[in-house]
Parts: sequence; structure tokens; C-alpha cells
Amino acid sequence: MLNKIRPGLERALTPVGHAVARIGPSPNAITVVGTLGVAAGALVLFPLGEFFWGTMVITAFVLFDMLDGAVARVTGKISKFGAFLDSTMDRVADAAIFSGLMIGLYRDDRELLAGVALYCLVAGVVVSYAKARAEGLGYTCNVGIAERAERLIVALVAAGFDGLGVPFILAVALWALAALSTITIGQRFATVYAQAKDAATSGDQAKSDGGADESAPARDSAPEPRP
Repeated sequence: MLNKIRPGLERALTPVGHAVARIGPSPNAITVVGTLGVAAGALVLFPLGEFFWGTMVITAFVLFDMLDGAVARVTGKISKFGAFLDSTMDRVADAAIFSGLMIGLYRDDRELLAGVALYCLVAGVVVSYAKARAEGLGYTCNVGIAERAERLIVALVAAGFDGLGVPFILAVALWALAALSTITIGQRFATVYAQAKDAATSGDQAKSDGGADESAPARDSAPEPRP
């Protein structure tokens, strides 16, 4: 859903990318530092119950991590390894955020909500893997109402307000994320299944057409009757 605003966001970050590029860090270094910052904020502050400050630290490093693409574009250092590193580090950051929430909630005697956070973590992994595997098989899988950006925003906003003492907001957010992530998994399975079914139907039709064509030369090559 938020992918629709990505082109505009990339244009807005381009001037910042130029400024950061002049300082010297490579896009890959920005990716790694951003991920380490997110993981530190999530795995240190969330388990201590510091949901507000943990959210602030995570948000700062998430914004910093967004600069890797801008720096790569303005410096011409776009590479397949950079894309691989960025995607892998995103999974690490997501795991750290929901693991930190789970530990913090469990320590706060909110065991059921900790279990929901664990479900959100697992569902998020499945959502991401389904898309990656589908694209590896040649299908498109850009569907879903709860992609990574949406899940991250909902979780962090709710955690921040929970840290400020707003009641029930984190519970509502995590239960909603659990439901939306499940729906997204279903959407991606349905999308890939439809494409696979269409491909199988097209393949069967091609085989059928090919079989008819192969029989024609046999008739043409039959020996003519002798006079």
C-alpha cells in the first residue's frame, strides 16, 4: 500500500543522499549501521519496558537506514549485493523489533499479548518469504494489505503510545497486525496459485497445439499411390 508513495519519497530523499554521499559512508555501511541501531533499540530498551524510548531510537535508525538507497542512486553504487544485503537486514530488523516487544510484554506479565507478538513475527517472515519465493519462481506477488512498511508503522506507533501510558492501543495494534498479516499471506498464496494455474493451462494448450502440428507432416509425407 505504501509502495505507491515510494517514488515520491525517493525524490524527496535525493538531496539528503547527495549530502550524505559527500560525507563518505557507503550504502552498504548505512544499511548495516541502521540495522544494528534498530536491533539495539529493540533488544535493549523494549525488554526493559521502555517502549516509548525504544520506539524513538528505532525510528531514528529506520529513517537513517532509508538513506542507503538514496546514496546508492546518487553515487551510482547500485548493486545486486546491495539489494540482497538490504532485504536481509530488513528481516533482521523486523525480527529484533517483534522479539523485543515479545520479551518486554512477557516481562510485564502480558503473556497472551507476547504470544500475539510472536505470531506477528512468524507471520511477517512468511509474508516476506512468500513474495521472495514467488519472484524466484518467476511469478509476481506485489499484493497484500499488510506489507513490511505498514506492519512496521503500526507496531512502532502503538508501542510508542503504549510507552506513554495509552491503554489497549498496543493490544489492538498487535491483534490487528496478526489478522492483517494472515490475510496478506492468503492474498499472496491466492495470487501465485492463480498464476501457476494459468501457466499450467497455457502449457497444456501449447502441448495440444503442438501435437496437432506434428501430425500434419506425417500425412503430407505418406507415399503416393503407384500408377
